[in-house]
Amino acid sequence: MEYNSIETDVQSLGNGKIVSPIQTPSKESCHQDFISDTSRVLIDIEMDSLTAMIKKKETPASFELAGPRSRIYFDPSKLKCALVTCGGLCPGLNGILRSVVLELFYGYGVRNVYGIRYGLQGFIPKYGHDVIELKPKTVTNIIRKGGSLLGSSRGPQDIGEIVDCLERMNIGALFMIGGDGTLVAATKIVDAIVERGLKISVVGIPKTIDNDIYMVSRSFGFDSAVDVATMAIRAAHNEAEGYPNGIGLLKLMGRHSGFIAATATLAQQDVNFVLIPEVDFDLEGPNGLLRMVEKRLELRKHAVIVVAEGAGQKYFENKKTNVDKSGNIRLKDIGLFLKDAISSYFKAKNIEIALKYIDPSYVIRSLPANSNDHVFCNFLGRDAVHAAMAGKTNVLIGHWNNQFVHIPMQLSAGKHKKVNPQGKLWHGILEATGQGLLKNEQ
Repeated sequence: MEYNSIETDVQSLGNGKIVSPIQTPSKESCHQDFISDTSRVLIDIEMDSLTAMIKKKETPASFELAGPRSRIYFDPSKLKCALVTCGGLCPGLNGILRSVVLELFYGYGVRNVYGIRYGLQGFIPKYGHDVIELKPKTVTNIIRKGGSLLGSSRGPQDIGEIVDCLERMNIGALFMIGGDGTLVAATKIVDAIVERGLKISVVGIPKTIDNDIYMVSRSFGFDSAVDVATMAIRAAHNEAEGYPNGIGLLKLMGRHSGFIAATATLAQQDVNFVLIPEVDFDLEGPNGLLRMVEKRLELRKHAVIVVAEGAGQKYFENKKTNVDKSGNIRLKDIGLFLKDAISSYFKAKNIEIALKYIDPSYVIRSLPANSNDHVFCNFLGRDAVHAAMAGKTNVLIGHWNNQFVHIPMQLSAGKHKKVNPQGKLWHGILEATGQGLLKNEQ
């Protein structure tokens, strides 16, 4: 990909003129290193690309490094902040809420922090949702629980009414935790704020269990999802191995990308076939999935298939499509489709099979985060606070080249990251499964 043309400048409400309260720690062990806006993280670190740019005397594209600034824009004693979680549930939501509140309260001395209930609905008066006052005691133990302390909802709401609410509450910093739809809404909220001439910082924290947010190398909840998906693969394998001609069919999350399916497969290499949205496959024919599963049963008497929810949607092209409240196309159930197709195929051949179908999606989404995600959420939440206090806006906190960075929200909103069929991850799948292309010659 050509990164040099990417616009990475971050919007700001103004220059920071207030000395950061974390500048003079009470103990030397708490010394804080501050980050300059000139500290950057290169987007493309491949040597060939860098060498080519140096020869052309071009400046490599880079992201602004996240972290605390020595001067801040907002006066903590007067600032009011709001937090909202939107879209589907995801492991780590409570960890994000906890780290944001604790950093605001203990790091900067902000005492007015409010939680907006049930996603964007919480801003709209007609729904009548209460606002929660968030204090350290409110969030201390919530990382032990799944879901979100604030609840969530799907679907768009009137942007004007949302900004009206922010004005009424005198909010100076809004933290929006959500996926692609939330980021799109956040950019519209920023536009409305600018149009009204308001000074409100909007900071996004990208949330998707699928790990498919564009220009973000890792999103919280993904590590936890892979953990549980790995256990589900183990269960599918045990079920398949326990019966003659046993087949374990496991459907995992992944509307637009197959990162969970692919990564969990490599973590628990008991899978024989992996189907993801980025790679087409045939069902029928000598090299199609059904015949390949039959060959696997002839050879080893059992098989395990992992399918991402967005795979194989071409088999539903003649069926009516609907959209959910967020405007996303409602995917047809590829898991149940494959279950029926496999059963029918072997029944027609008079071959007895023992097919076990597993769909752990909602179990995975609602569980607490694992240890790695707890650590990750801590850094994300606190860096979101540092960005807001410095007056950054229209920005999300992302992870790139092993660093936390400021990414302009419009760079990621409305786009998806995908598994590269020519990349190392998918090549690893082909090596681990030996499944081949699952395509008939054209």
